[in-house]
Amino acid sequence: MGVILDEKALERFDIYAKLLKEWNEKINLTAITDPEGITVKHFLDSLSLFKVADLPKGAKLIDVGTGAGFPGVALLIARPDLKITLLDSTGKKLKVIEDILFNMDLEAEILHARAEEAARKAEYREKFDFSTARAVANLRELSEYCLPFVKKGGTFISLKAAKAQEEIDGAKKAISLLGGEILKAESFELLDAGERNIILIKKISQTSPKYPRPSAKISKNPLV
Repeated sequence: MGVILDEKALERFDIYAKLLKEWNEKINLTAITDPEGITVKHFLDSLSLFKVADLPKGAKLIDVGTGAGFPGVALLIARPDLKITLLDSTGKKLKVIEDILFNMDLEAEILHARAEEAARKAEYREKFDFSTARAVANLRELSEYCLPFVKKGGTFISLKAAKAQEEIDGAKKAISLLGGEILKAESFELLDAGERNIILIKKISQTSPKYPRPSAKISKNPLV
């Protein structure tokens, strides 16, 4: 992936894997618990973002629906200079993230909120250089959750599994309405874990204040 990890980063990934497995026995975080699966399908998959996107030093990034910390925590391990906000609506998962960060001696902002509500608050709306999400929702709906966080000139980075082209085609109008434009989409094989897609969406204009709508409206009446 072209990502250089020093000894400290590798040590932190070991701690992350160990704690992820321990916590998973108490809270359902992931179905992937074998060492190779965690390394490839979680860590490497998250770091693949760097294969496509160039994040300047000290860039502000929000990970929407971070779950067990992917990709946000993995990105922070590789690049501790990044200013990362980890957003999730499930408080229990964020408590796990807090414990993992503490044990790795890393810092990030933990935000317990629904994305559509946080994106309407002045301290988060259009305040980030990047937003990202991994396996959260269809790109059309996901764009309405993620683009409002990104400042003009910033980028929403969506990490998808196989066959993302259909989602891309179906999301173009929604992305345009939200002030975005698809910059590029890159498809590649993640070792033996199958096809992955990374979609870069540039924020070219401010998002209308009517977005994001409540989650029920986003799911029932997606932008088309």
